[in-house]
Amino acid sequence: MDDPDCDPRTLAATYRRFGLVNRLVSAWGHVYRTRVRPELRALGRPARVLDLGCGGGDVVARLAGLAARDGLDVEWVGADPDPRALAAARERQRPGMRFVSQRSGELLAAGERFDIVLSNHVLHHLDAAALDAFAADSLALSRGPVLHADIARGRLAYALYAVGIAPLSSGTFLRVDGLRSIRRSYRSDELAAELGGPWRVETPAPFRVLAVARGRARD
Repeated sequence: MDDPDCDPRTLAATYRRFGLVNRLVSAWGHVYRTRVRPELRALGRPARVLDLGCGGGDVVARLAGLAARDGLDVEWVGADPDPRALAAARERQRPGMRFVSQRSGELLAAGERFDIVLSNHVLHHLDAAALDAFAADSLALSRGPVLHADIARGRLAYALYAVGIAPLSSGTFLRVDGLRSIRRSYRSDELAAELGGPWRVETPAPFRVLAVARGRARD
């Protein structure tokens, strides 16, 4: 999927199917109930939430739906520099959601600030320098929690995904891209060591890691 010359129809099909895959494996329902919803309720005012590297926008769409069901007033912003991802994300766009072609540093320079900053499956794409910059930018963008979710690398995760994704992968990059992502991803102890303070790395579900910190943004 990172290849700019990959087949656009297969890529679009992959983005569309990510909604189902992430619902099955990403644990965002649990993270919403235990971290996102309590934070939003405690604010007592309209909130802004940013998804960095939003891809096809399915995580934004899912969280926005959950928050709307709970009666929470939230502006959801998905940011991704890849125009192909944004095209897929904008198919999911609804009132209260918007998608922008910006990187974390560009949002920071523009003076944007949010009540929660999150990402899904971004960290394993970054080398050490890019990870440091991404983590620092996300802290500077958030007044509240920063939540970066990713896959936990492991042989069992690899084997189960290789078998379990088969019924969903036809006509997509889900199998090859997912297996490559597992190989590139971190174990929880590795991610904690790479990020350092003030980050804490949790395991919200099997085969998942969640890097958690408190943002540093001020109004």
